[in-house]
Amino acid sequence: MAAEVEFSPLRFASFASVVDTGFWHELSRRKLDVYALDDKPKPLNGSYTNRDPAGLPSRLSVDYDAFDKAPAGSNCLSYGTLMNTNTPDAFKTADKSQLLNQAGQKIWDSVVSGEAAKDPTLLNQFLLLSFADLKKYHFLYWFAIPALFPEQPIVAGPAQPLSTRLSEAQMGRLQESWDDLCTNNDQSFFLVSCEGDGSVDVAPLRDWETFMKNHSQVLVAFSDPCTLEANPGWPLRNYLVLLAHIWKEKFDAVDILCYRDRTFQGVRSSSHSIVIKVKLPSLTAEETPKCVGWEKNKRQKMGPRMVDLSSSMDPSRIAESAVDLNLKLMRWRIIPGIDLDLVAGTKCLLLGSGTLGCNVARCLMGWGVRTITLVDNSRVSYSNPVRQSLFVFNDCVNGGKPKGDAAAEALRRIFPGINATGIGLSIPMPGHSVSSAEGELERVKESVKKLEELIETHDAIFLLMDTRESRWLPTVIAAAKRKVKCSTSGECMCV
Repeated sequence: MAAEVEFSPLRFASFASVVDTGFWHELSRRKLDVYALDDKPKPLNGSYTNRDPAGLPSRLSVDYDAFDKAPAGSNCLSYGTLMNTNTPDAFKTADKSQLLNQAGQKIWDSVVSGEAAKDPTLLNQFLLLSFADLKKYHFLYWFAIPALFPEQPIVAGPAQPLSTRLSEAQMGRLQESWDDLCTNNDQSFFLVSCEGDGSVDVAPLRDWETFMKNHSQVLVAFSDPCTLEANPGWPLRNYLVLLAHIWKEKFDAVDILCYRDRTFQGVRSSSHSIVIKVKLPSLTAEETPKCVGWEKNKRQKMGPRMVDLSSSMDPSRIAESAVDLNLKLMRWRIIPGIDLDLVAGTKCLLLGSGTLGCNVARCLMGWGVRTITLVDNSRVSYSNPVRQSLFVFNDCVNGGKPKGDAAAEALRRIFPGINATGIGLSIPMPGHSVSSAEGELERVKESVKKLEELIETHDAIFLLMDTRESRWLPTVIAAAKRKVKCSTSGECMCV
């Protein structure tokens, strides 16, 4: 006989808003060029994910393209409304309670009309109240993520790991089915069937009537942005209100699958998902439930936040901020132990600015290296741009630009925050005699001295030349100075 489930009030993990710096830059542009004094509500798109590693808070992200583009892939869509006021007084005197209740009424109307059952992403709404001081580039803002709040507390049983309900094979099939839902943006809210024969079937919520008839054991699922072991994320609140409305005569309680999908060091897993038995709240269609959802500020008090971007509204600063954020995401999701500050501070010397040099420079820049010196003694020829990614046709005309200079200039165009330098230098090679022409011996000595200085002042040396002879002297000097050296060519690769 199964043990009786002990129900207790269910606590939900609230969202933390994350606003990309590029969003404020785009808002500034639109305020100046498009909106002017128009303070009417504007539509936005936000997103959240169920793929965060353990320890991160549930994040509602608003990116630079939130005005035009809906999130793609596995990210879940959240419909937003921007209320950008013209003055700080208008921001302060705005009726926050009324704004939140209006947003909640919009969600409730979609529940009662049946639209939310057909398109449950309508349950995901947010409000952004803001004031943009474009003289100082100060932005005052306050997020609300409205959640309908039934009169009686929502109660649930203890959370259980998904691994207690599904086998590894079943979880693998669930991952594949969830990926299929992502192609049609149906991954936010869905249904899962786990039959005794080991089969797993998934369907979007709008197909619930047919799905319930054809399956006996059903989990009501949603993509859960929360990473806590015992609590679901904020989207479940409105989801339960919808379920209570459409199933009020059919079920007293439902099994909720808080689906989480994580990839760590190349291994994908959903075993940290949780299953919770939840009692559906009592509702009446005649009365709109109360609404909560204003976000707390950094001091954990009810109030707005302010961001000062006066030092970062320069596009170059924005690019640097975006690059840093991308690197941090790579660290969080792929290599948690990487020291990004150490990588950024590593000075890399690239001997050779041809096909290998161009691609190695791009790769180093993509991983956060900020100081790159490119050395080459030749000029860009007409055959180079199609093979060497940092050069274009204009680099070839009038005899061609020096390769090192052209490559460094291209890196700075791609990312202004890079410290890229080009140097023209001919590296002396064994077996190649020194001409008896006047001054030739001194030129060779100067080249050796310059090469030694370059290797001394850099941390990592990349030998990207075409021949063994040209790699010999830098190899000897780098070994003598105990520098990290990577030798790469069409013949070999050695670190």
